[in-house]
Amino acid sequence: MTLQTLHFSDDQAVAWDAVAALLERAGVDLTEGHCLPATGDGQATRAIMGKAGSGKTMLLAKLTEALRAAGVEIVSGEYEGRRRRERRSLAVLAPTNKAASVLRTRGVPATTIHRILYTPVYDPEFERIAEWLTGNLPRPTVAGLTDTALDRAHAFYEQVKSIPGALAAAGLRGSDFITGWKRRDDPLDIGFVDESSMLDARQLDDLKELFSTLVLFGDPAQLAPVGQSGEMVFDKLPEPARLTLSRIHRQAQDNPILDLAHALADPVMDFEQFEGMVAEAARHDDRVILAERVDSDLMARSPVLVWRNATRLRLITAFRNAHQAPETALLPGEPLICDGLELPLKHRKKRIDLEARGLIKGAQVVYLGPGRKPGFSRLHIFGAEEPQISVASIIKIEIDPEEEPFIPYAATMGAAFVHGAACTIHKAQGSQWSDVQVFAPDLYAAARSGRSEAGIPLWKRLAYVAITRAEHRLHWIIRNRLGRPRAPLTTEDLAAAPAPLSLGDSP
Repeated sequence: MTLQTLHFSDDQAVAWDAVAALLERAGVDLTEGHCLPATGDGQATRAIMGKAGSGKTMLLAKLTEALRAAGVEIVSGEYEGRRRRERRSLAVLAPTNKAASVLRTRGVPATTIHRILYTPVYDPEFERIAEWLTGNLPRPTVAGLTDTALDRAHAFYEQVKSIPGALAAAGLRGSDFITGWKRRDDPLDIGFVDESSMLDARQLDDLKELFSTLVLFGDPAQLAPVGQSGEMVFDKLPEPARLTLSRIHRQAQDNPILDLAHALADPVMDFEQFEGMVAEAARHDDRVILAERVDSDLMARSPVLVWRNATRLRLITAFRNAHQAPETALLPGEPLICDGLELPLKHRKKRIDLEARGLIKGAQVVYLGPGRKPGFSRLHIFGAEEPQISVASIIKIEIDPEEEPFIPYAATMGAAFVHGAACTIHKAQGSQWSDVQVFAPDLYAAARSGRSEAGIPLWKRLAYVAITRAEHRLHWIIRNRLGRPRAPLTTEDLAAAPAPLSLGDSP
């Protein structure tokens, strides 16, 4: 693989060479396309930093391809074959389901950090199928599965390297072949972490313990995790371990959204000038919309991004009122965000099960309807490999920040959720949506507050993060108003799936 073939810019070529040298010292030669057993020479961490459009994801994807071509095995978190002493492995990670799914849509086999910390325990009968598909055992004979079903599994795996997907093609469900989850015992080899600006110091320490070679990909202009004084984890790495991509590749495509994001770097730009730039962009390009009111139809799948919690609650209340949602129940199609797991320590196995299946703090879901048992809800998890599940839920509808939330559904314990029609910009990090609505009155309030983070005006950091969540279209909302829905809430846009997986009869 040559740099000419990859069409790298100068800064990407420098970053490629630095990572290639790091991997070569660890026994993986990207130039010659081969790998040796791990050297065991200790832990090494590097960071590739760059703003939106600088080519971080393209570089990550090409490095992943090169490692695959060199014989490195991709660890996805869904199945691992029998350990071979000489095996070299790579895991591509993201902090959230949504961030991992964004990478997967670009051809990168990513999974979440939570998912890689736990490994599935397969039923021995079906594990033989997995070992056959991965080339470690001859074709098995399995009671209850026909040759045609095995052929379907093999054909699927040839196209998509997913063991659960292949077993599903044979007519099986996750509950048939995965009997549980366990905390990973053995360390892994090479780890790539996207959206590493979202990591806190403890998560980085956990990853260093797990991976002997770790490469962080992150955007230094995003918001730092709460409680870290505006610092990203890669800020504390020594200077030689940090590389910055400065060229903005996607600007060559005349992307007005990215143009606006990068205009925020101008130190003399104030809020009024910036909003004037947004208005000018909207006059010439339909990818930027200057809107007088929030679009309530978009809120069902893409939350309005706000700074203040009080604004979030007002918009959620207005959204539910506009859809005539009852105070005591949810309507199918209402969006939710996982707010954590309310489980005591003795239910550690259940916590692992929930997290491994995608119900981690910040996961975005849609309410499909009540489950078969009291306190259970049927949900669709965006970005999860098995998106439709039934789970013990504690759903909180907040109305006033000074009052206790209303709880229309509640199990004794389980996964907790808040409404997802609006969310704070901090919580939106790592996610992308086709259309994003940014509530400008909140950013104006942040500008008037005069607050800064790491020497940068807070409103600029907030605006940068919010704007770069938009893949195709940015809606800049200039008034504190909500438009009436044009259609009722629905679940028809969510992919049909086998019967939702139930996460247990009890928490």
